[in-house]
Parts: sequence; structure tokens; C-alpha cells
Amino acid sequence: MLRQRTIREKASCIGVGLHSGRKIKLEILPAPEGNGITFVRTDMRLHAELKACIEHVADTTLATTLSAGVNGSRATVGTVEHLLAALSGLGIDNARVLVDGPEIPIMDGSAAPYVEMLQAAGLEAQRKLKRFLVIKKEVKVRDGDKLARIAPGSGFKIRCTVDFDHPLIPPLPYLFQFSERSFLRDLVRARTFGFLKDVEALRERGLARGGSLENAVVIDEYRVLNPEGLRYSDEFVRHKVLDALGDLSLLGMTVIGHVELVRAGHALNTHLVRKVLKDPKAFEIVEPAAEELEQAMQGADSRFPQFESIGSVV
Repeated sequence: MLRQRTIREKASCIGVGLHSGRKIKLEILPAPEGNGITFVRTDMRLHAELKACIEHVADTTLATTLSAGVNGSRATVGTVEHLLAALSGLGIDNARVLVDGPEIPIMDGSAAPYVEMLQAAGLEAQRKLKRFLVIKKEVKVRDGDKLARIAPGSGFKIRCTVDFDHPLIPPLPYLFQFSERSFLRDLVRARTFGFLKDVEALRERGLARGGSLENAVVIDEYRVLNPEGLRYSDEFVRHKVLDALGDLSLLGMTVIGHVELVRAGHALNTHLVRKVLKDPKAFEIVEPAAEELEQAMQGADSRFPQFESIGSVV
């Protein structure tokens, strides 16, 4: 779909913050064309609002955190990646996210609850056309044996390899070719995960206070502790791709290019976004003409990715 999207009605939920452990209310509201995704801290003076953009990324320790000075104070919203992935996966360009605490609620640890909320609210096409960020040359960032790179290519693909030296997490690559259909089928239910041996250390650092088997896959040295097991046999690497989809949405528009991630996380994902946007030769911003929109609606356009709705997530 080439038109910008928002939601038709308000979507809302209440959940626990993964790191803060606080009970948090979340509301997602429709927004006008060109608004982008903005977060509003309703518990702060004058309802501090900040835009989801790479300039506002303040921390990437186990989550992506946005922060900016707003109305004389500093507004911070953490753990934004799963919600951003849900919005990006559904092709939603414009929304206002109201939250009454310091982070987005973790829900079940995946993007599925957000997708269900957004689908229930309804998706609405707007008159203005989307903009596409078309990658024109390779850009890569490294941190030791970790790699994140993006290169020119048709459509949007993410190839991801993880390596945790654990028997349940084989270092096999997973290739995700973006479409709304594949997002709903292959990524949306993949949950965040952690190792039992790390839980106490994280809590001593003030992290993972709201973590539990209800919102994360927890593994010990040889088994998954969640009674229901895994949702996908390779749920771990799929969740890394889900995280990357949320982080890469900070480019601010739909991407046309191929991404490769090797042992990458939020820090390297967001570093890649920064490096791309700092190099004007690395990309071209394409705004389809009205006739291209008409062709796409008739099924004749092959230049841009289609966002074909297939109903509810399962």
C-alpha cells in the first residue's frame, strides 16, 4: 500500500513494564498525515511528547530507550522496540502513543498483543503518500565480531544470525522477507528471551524487575522453563529480527534494501540507522507520484512493497 496509514479508533491496554516492574497504561491514538510516531508521557507536566527518531535514542541496554528535553524537563520512554515493530509491520505511519510511565508495557514479550489491539482499532488509509528510503550503497557497522549492514536490493529483507553458545540457540541464519503477511505469520509472536543465570544480576542493576515466564522465554543450561515451550522452533532468532524491525523503523520511512545482522542487538541496530542517515549518498528518498499509486492499487506496480492485509494475527 502506498498511502500513509493511521488507525481508525483508539487502542489501549494496561501492562507491566519489563524493567521498571510498574503497572503502565498505554493508549494509541490516530494521528494526521506526516505526524510520524510520537510518544506522550501523560504522567509528566504538560504531557511531554517526543518523536520516535534516531536523534532521541538515549540508551540501548537490553531495550531501545528514547529521551529528549521537553517543556523544561526530560521525557524518557523505554522498551519501545516491540510496539514500533508492530506499527511498522502493519504499515502504520502516523500514531500518537500515550503512556503514563517510563516504558512501554511488555505484555507477553512479543508484538502480538499490540498487533491485535491495532487491528481491532482498524487501519485507515490517508490521502498523503508514503515516502520510501531506498538504499543506494552498502553501509555497515562492526563491534568486534558483531555486524550490522544494509545494502541495495529489491524489497526489504533482514538476514539475522545469533550466537549465544547455547544448545537451544543454534547459530543458524534466519532470512525474513518483509510483507505484512510474512510479518503476521513469521515474526509477530516471537517473544523476548533471557537466561536464568542472568536474572538476579539484572535485577541488582535495576533491570528486568517486571520479567516473568508470562512475558519472556527463560532458559537454563539445557531447557526452556516456560511450560508451553516455544512458539517457533527458532523463536530466539526470530525475536532478534522483530527487535531489528522496530529499531530500523527509526529511519522514519519504509526501507527498500537488504539488511544483514550477525550477533547484533539494539546498540548496533541503532548505530546502523545513524550511519545511514549521516551519509546522503547512502540512500534516496522516493515519493511515488499519484499515477504510481493508481497502478499499485490496480496491482500493476512492482517497484514498491505492498502491504496486503490478511486479517487478524493468529
